[in-house]
Amino acid sequence: MALQISATNPEHPALLLELPWDVPLEEWPEEYLVPLPRGISRHVVRYSRAGDEVIAVKELAERPALREYDMLRDLDRIGIPAVDPLAVVTGRVGKDGAPLESVLITRHLGGSMPYRSMFETTMRPATMHRLMDALAVLLVRLHLAGFAWGDCSLSNTLFRRDAGAYAAYLVDAETGDLHPQLSLGQREYDLDLARVNISGELLDLEASGALHPSVDPIEFGMEICARYRSLWDELTRTSVYPAGKYHYIERRIRRLNDLGFDVAEMQIEHASNGDTVSFVPKVVDAGHHQRQLLRLTGLDTEENQARRLLNDLESWMATQEDYAPGDPPPSSRLRSNRGDPQGARPEVLAHRWVREVFRPTVRAVPPELRGSMDPAEIYHQLLEHRWYLSERAQQDIGIEAVVEDYITNILPKARKTLQPTAE
Repeated sequence: MALQISATNPEHPALLLELPWDVPLEEWPEEYLVPLPRGISRHVVRYSRAGDEVIAVKELAERPALREYDMLRDLDRIGIPAVDPLAVVTGRVGKDGAPLESVLITRHLGGSMPYRSMFETTMRPATMHRLMDALAVLLVRLHLAGFAWGDCSLSNTLFRRDAGAYAAYLVDAETGDLHPQLSLGQREYDLDLARVNISGELLDLEASGALHPSVDPIEFGMEICARYRSLWDELTRTSVYPAGKYHYIERRIRRLNDLGFDVAEMQIEHASNGDTVSFVPKVVDAGHHQRQLLRLTGLDTEENQARRLLNDLESWMATQEDYAPGDPPPSSRLRSNRGDPQGARPEVLAHRWVREVFRPTVRAVPPELRGSMDPAEIYHQLLEHRWYLSERAQQDIGIEAVVEDYITNILPKARKTLQPTAE
């Protein structure tokens, strides 16, 4: 059988022909290899270079290679975080004429690390929790898309930090199946496999001395189940809100925040009977919101203030007729089915929000009543008060009414509390 290269890009076969396909992958000369950390795999995996790209080459039988190639392409089409499939090479023959296994070629995920390499420096428990959250996000997204992984583990996942966010990417789709929808039994089976695999991998790290002494491998395996179920329940609960009543959307965002997740994408579907909102979660590092708000608006705030202001900004963006759904804001990917597809860029809208919403709202509070509060803290307090009033009224309260109530009923009490007590 002649050597065959099936590729997604017509440029790749020409570049890939330069690699030594007549040599078993385990014996490839150093000149073809790129020294990058590799995870544990049941197959031989090597990193190499094809033109300007770094590629991962995995040796396996022809049928599973073709199947995984097709599966990764399907996952790419539906927007699942997974490695990018480039090609499958079949019909390999060694220099002695003996047949060699086929190979699956994927693009190396820049900036990513296998979990074992990340643990070599005895990772802190707090960082481990964020990685487990990232894996829970990945598993939920896979299940929502109808993908049963069949072998969820740390070994089959790459982790990457991007602008303070932790993300997990599927590496091995060999055992996966794509369905229109997963049953509860299919999801629970995947989750139980994840629990067993993760606990086993952490026990292995513990035995090698690479695990922080305060980490219990069994408890961490159980944690992925608890985090998954909390996230699944929040994301799959369908609610239809009165059109334009973004107080209810904010309530959903707050619940995700309370679970420890941020919003990576918000999808708002407008209809005559109300708005349906869905979210894609993400896991962020400390200081992420502060950096994003500063970059987007120029406002320099504390982290909690920044998270609150970003949520307000993104909800406001969704109401703007000139917001372009295909052009996501840098702080998150928020989409709405309203607006002109040639609408304003997120950066433009963000500065308009500062000019038309943030500054006028802050200026409405008299300077003599502000005390030591800076503008970001004033706006944060007003948003908190709006949340309280809207919850009490079970409907949106306009910001003008909120400012008036805040000045009349809250600020005088706050100033009195802060005044020194007479001796």
